[in-house]
Amino acid sequence: MRKFGTRGTVRSDQNYVVPRTEEIQNFIDRIKDGRYIVLFAPRQTGKTTFFRLALNTLAAEDPTYFPIQLDFQIQRNTSEATFYARLYLLICDQIENVFQKRGEAPSEELTRFLENAEFTDAFSMGRFFKQFGSLLDAQYGSKQRVVILIDEFDGIPQALVSDFLYALRHIYLSDELLCPHSVGIVGVKNITQLNYDRSVSPFNIQDEFHLPNFTLEQVQELFGQYTDEIGQSFLPEVIASIHKQTAGQPFLVNRFGQILTEELNISKTETITVSHFDQAHTALLTEDNTNLSHLVTNIRKNRRFETFLMKIISYSDGVPFILQNDIISELETYGVIAKGTQEMCEIVNPIYQQCIMRAFQPLINGLENRYFPESGRTEAVDYLTPDGQIEMPALLDNFKDFIARAGYRILQVPETPQEFIGQYLLSAYLDQFVRTIGGTMFLEVPTGRGRMDLLISFNQQQYIIETKIWEGPRRYAAGKKQLTAYLKSEGATEGYYVVFDHRRNPEPRVETEMLTGVRLRSYVIPVMQEVPSAIHA
Repeated sequence: MRKFGTRGTVRSDQNYVVPRTEEIQNFIDRIKDGRYIVLFAPRQTGKTTFFRLALNTLAAEDPTYFPIQLDFQIQRNTSEATFYARLYLLICDQIENVFQKRGEAPSEELTRFLENAEFTDAFSMGRFFKQFGSLLDAQYGSKQRVVILIDEFDGIPQALVSDFLYALRHIYLSDELLCPHSVGIVGVKNITQLNYDRSVSPFNIQDEFHLPNFTLEQVQELFGQYTDEIGQSFLPEVIASIHKQTAGQPFLVNRFGQILTEELNISKTETITVSHFDQAHTALLTEDNTNLSHLVTNIRKNRRFETFLMKIISYSDGVPFILQNDIISELETYGVIAKGTQEMCEIVNPIYQQCIMRAFQPLINGLENRYFPESGRTEAVDYLTPDGQIEMPALLDNFKDFIARAGYRILQVPETPQEFIGQYLLSAYLDQFVRTIGGTMFLEVPTGRGRMDLLISFNQQQYIIETKIWEGPRRYAAGKKQLTAYLKSEGATEGYYVVFDHRRNPEPRVETEMLTGVRLRSYVIPVMQEVPSAIHA
C-alpha cells in the first residue's frame, strides 16, 4: 500500500505522487534544446523528486539520452583534489548504473578509458567529458546525448565554484559537439549567493527553471490517488482547505495526508471532514516536524527578521521584493517569503505565517491573569451561548477592555517590538481562549500587505477576525471594504475588524454596521506608546 511521503525522495511505487506532467515536459524540452538549467529553491519543495522523475521519463522515451545524476551534499569542506577525485568516482558509478539499466556493458575501449582517467581540476573534468562523449558515440554508432543533473549543488566547496562553472560554460559555448549535452544544477542557494569571483558571472548561460507549488487540481489528484486505492473519500472543502493553508507547498500537503490517513485513527469507512482537517491542522502546527522546525530556526537567526516579517504582515505599503537586499535574499532562500503581487514581499503560506507569529510571540507575556475581569465574565466559558456558540462581540469587547486594564504593562512584555504588541496580544488572547474551549484557530488566507485574517472554528461554526495597524482613515475604510468582499466570497454573513492605533492621540472606536449584506463589527483599539511619567518617577 502506498503512503503520503515526506521523508526524502518520493517514489511512485511507494508513495502517492503528483505527476506534474506539464512541468516535466517543459523541463524535457529544455534538455532537448541543450539548455544548462538551474533551479534554486528551499528544501522540501520536491526538487529532487521532480528532476529524477523527469530524467527517468526522458531516458524511457528516448534511449539516445544518457542521464548522469550527481549529488554534491557529501562534498562540503573538501579540498580540490578530494572533490574532483570523488566526483570522478561518482560519475563512474552513474555511468555503470546507466549501462546496467540498459542491460548492456561499456565497450572495451570505453572501459579502459574509465579505468585510466582521473580528475584533478576543472580543466581535466572538461577533457574527460569530451573523450567520454566521443567513445560513447563510437560504441553506439550514433550520437548519445549526456545529461548531467547535479543535486545539492551548493555543497560544492566555495573556492571551486568559479572554476567549475567556467568549465561548464566553456563546454556550452564550444563550437564542437557538446558533452554534456545539457546540465541541470539544483540547490538551495543560487549562484549569486555563492562566493565566486563577482567581477564576471561564470554562468551567465543559465536557463532558470521555476518549479511551482502544487495547484489545487494537483492536490485534488494526489488525494484522489489515495481514495482510488483505499476507498476513503475527503469532503471537497477539506482538499480546498489543505491547499489554502499550505499554498500547495509539497511537504506540508503530504504531511496533511499522513496525519489524516495514518495518525488520527479515522475509520477507513468514514469520510474525512472539516472537523478532521481542524484536528490535523492543530497537530501539524504543534508537532516538531523538520519543515517547520527549520523555518523557526532560520527566522530566529537574525533579530532583524522579526521586525521585517511583521512589517510585511502589518502594513499596507508592504516591502518591495528586492533580492539584492541581504535580509530579503536570506529569507527567500529559507523559503519564508516570495515575490507576491505588484513585486512585493509576501509570506509564502498561512501555516508559515502562523508559525512566525508563534515563534516571535512570547510564550508567557505576564498579562495572562488580566485577560478577564475580576467580576462578571471571568473565564472563557462565559463567552459561550447556551447552544455552544462563541459570543464574539463580547469576547472582543473584553479584549479591548483588557488592553485598557493592562495599560502601560503591555510595554513591558519581554523582547517584543512595541509596534506589534497589539497583534501579539490579540493572537495570544484568542489562542488561549480557543484552547480552553476546545476549538481551533488558524490564519485564513496568505497574508502580507497589511492584513492578517484569523479564523476560529468551534462547534461547526467559523468566525473571521482581521487585524491591522492604523494607517489613516482612508486605509481604515478600505480595510472594511476589503474584509467585506472577502467575507462575501467565503459565504460568511458577519466578520470582525480589529485595528491597533499607536498614535499619541488615538481615536478609539467600536462600530457595528451592515455593508453590502455583511454584518461588520469594527474596533480601533489604542495602544499606549510610553510608560507614564508618574510610573518612571
